[in-house]
Amino acid sequence: MVGDVYEYASAALASGMSMFRIYSGATWVGTSRLEYGDPPMGVSFGRFIPGLGYSAIQAECKWNHQDQSNLHLSAKTPSGEIIRCAGVSILEANGDIEVNVLGISHPEYAELFPRHVRQYEASVHSQRQA
Repeated sequence: MVGDVYEYASAALASGMSMFRIYSGATWVGTSRLEYGDPPMGVSFGRFIPGLGYSAIQAECKWNHQDQSNLHLSAKTPSGEIIRCAGVSILEANGDIEVNVLGISHPEYAELFPRHVRQYEASVHSQRQA
């Protein structure tokens, strides 16, 4: 797992993608590149790499995929700013862990995830051409 985490982080740096930090209250629980997105929905999500604090919330993330508001999850930009959003969830199943950041407002979404926006616009443009 350590090698896998190292490869993931190295790939993020090589690709120019940022690493976002995920918190439960004031406790850092892990990171993600938030490499996927749905711009119209204001959603970004990606593979979650657990940090030292994750063990305290892991059971909840494995078994509760409905309402994790009691975990007080938040996501921060690489510069340490909290991403204003409707909510954050961490879902663990079958050995995979994903983090979702939901309901990010449009101006902030475009600033944080320009690649997602470009990919979406290209997709819409190609669909109109077909």
